[in-house]
Amino acid sequence: MSAPVAPRAESSVPRAPALSRALLVALGIAVAVDLVSLLAGAELGHRIAKPLLMPLLAAYAATKGAPKLLVVALLFGWGGDVFLLSDADWAFLVGMGSFAAGHVCYLVLFGRRRTSPALGALYAVALVGTVALLWPDLPAELRIPVAGYSLLLTAMAYRASSLGLLAGLGGALFLLSDTLIATGVAEWPQPPAPDFWIMLTYLAAQCLLATGALRAMYGESRTTV
Repeated sequence: MSAPVAPRAESSVPRAPALSRALLVALGIAVAVDLVSLLAGAELGHRIAKPLLMPLLAAYAATKGAPKLLVVALLFGWGGDVFLLSDADWAFLVGMGSFAAGHVCYLVLFGRRRTSPALGALYAVALVGTVALLWPDLPAELRIPVAGYSLLLTAMAYRASSLGLLAGLGGALFLLSDTLIATGVAEWPQPPAPDFWIMLTYLAAQCLLATGALRAMYGESRTTV
């Protein structure tokens, strides 16, 4: 059973309910614009909305007294989002590096709380199997970076479960989202509107990770995303 995060004193939690609600509404609008734009093929809407998503979520989390590592992890996600708007190979690598830095922040945030060994074994099998299947179809220069990133991402997804069901589900969805990106890079067959599904699972992942971390600190009443 995982050790709970020690709750902070009541006075240490910033009190800005109006600001929190405004940020949450703004985040909801940005999410809706981004996802609808992807479904409609409106590239401009996606390019406008996507860079707003993680800063709004990070700002919301900050108003709820989030630890700095959570805010920094979300902002590294913002860096990855921005760089992945470009189709250049160098931008893909920089964006992947930014996401990797965010996963390191998450891993430090999760600490040494216990997680299920059986779940760890499942994630290990998924990691090895996915990398082995993707390897021949990935561009040669991306194979080692993708394998290294996949290891870090899988570790984050596994360790996220130490904060409870919501964070654990967030970690799993993050893994799913990035796996969809990797299959696209490998030029595997894609589902209809693949960018929509990538963003949907990614946004759900980040929101669930943030909510799970906040609830581990303060309980359910303060931390609805």
